[in-house]
Amino acid sequence: MSTNTSVVTEFILAGFSHLAGLQSLLFSLFLTVYLLTIAGNLLIVVLVSADSALQSPMYFFLRILSALEIGYTSVTIPLLLHHLLTGQRHIPRSGCALQMFFFLFFGATECCLLAAMAYDRYAAICEPLRYPLLLSHRMCLQLAGSAWACGAMVGLGHTSFIFSLPFCGPNVIPHFFCEIQPILQLVCGDTSFSEMQIILAAALLILCPFGLILGSYGRILATIFRIPSAAGRCKAFSTCSSHLVVVSLFYSTGIFIYIHPKASYDPATDPLLSLFYAVVTPILNPIIYSLRNTDVKAALKRTIQKMRAAEI
Repeated sequence: MSTNTSVVTEFILAGFSHLAGLQSLLFSLFLTVYLLTIAGNLLIVVLVSADSALQSPMYFFLRILSALEIGYTSVTIPLLLHHLLTGQRHIPRSGCALQMFFFLFFGATECCLLAAMAYDRYAAICEPLRYPLLLSHRMCLQLAGSAWACGAMVGLGHTSFIFSLPFCGPNVIPHFFCEIQPILQLVCGDTSFSEMQIILAAALLILCPFGLILGSYGRILATIFRIPSAAGRCKAFSTCSSHLVVVSLFYSTGIFIYIHPKASYDPATDPLLSLFYAVVTPILNPIIYSLRNTDVKAALKRTIQKMRAAEI
C-alpha cells in the first residue's frame, strides 16, 4: 500500500481470523445470538405497542431502547457473519465510515436515553404527585428526540473527524468492526492531540448522562430509605432495578473502552470487551426487563392467551 493517503480506499477487519478452525462454530454462535437479540427486542417493541397496560412513560422509553438495540446489533453482527462465512474481510473506506457512524449514533442515543429513563424513575418515586406533569407525553417525545439528535451529532462529528485524519498505508483493523480505537492505530503521524479530543468528547458524552443517572438514583435512594415499611421500600426499588442492571452493563464497558488512550489499546482483549457491549448486552436487555418486570410478563401472558384463543 502506498504512503499516499488517497490510495487507502479499503480496510481489512481482522476480527477472529486468528481462530481459523473455529469459523463455522463462531458463525453459528453469532447467528444464534443475533436472531435471539432481534426476536427478544422486537417482542418488547410489539408488546409495549399493542398492550394498553404498558403505556406509561417507562415503557415508552423501553420500546425505544429495544428499537435501539435492534439497530445497534444490526450494525455489527451481519457484517461479522458475512466475514465468518465467506472469509472476505475487506470493507470499503466509505463502508467503514458508515458503520462507525451508525454504531456511534445508536450508542450515543442509548447513553442519553438511559439518562432519560433514570429521570423517569426519579419522577415516579420522588415526585409521584407531579409525575404526570413532569413526564407528559410531550416531555417524553422531547426527551426521546433530544437523545436521537445527540446520537446523530456524536456519530457525525466523531466519524467525520476520524476519517479526515491521514492514513499512511497499513489497513488491517485488529477488530471485528470499525471501532474508533483500533482505527486510530492506523493513522500516521502524531495523533496525540486528535486522540485527546476524542477522549474528551467521549468523556463528556458518557460521563454527563452517567452523572445525571447517579444524581437521579441518589435522590431515589434517599426517598426509598424514608419509606417506613420494608415492603414499600422493596416495591419502590424493584421498579428501577432492571434499569440499574442495564446501566451498569452498558456504562462499565463503555467507560473502559472509550476513555483510555490508544497506546493502551490491546488487540487481544479490547475486541472481547467490545463484543460484550456490542453483542452480549443487546441480548441481555430483553431478558432483564422481561424476567424482572411483572407488567411485561403479564403482557406476554395475555398475548399468548389471545393467540391461543384465536387458534380455537
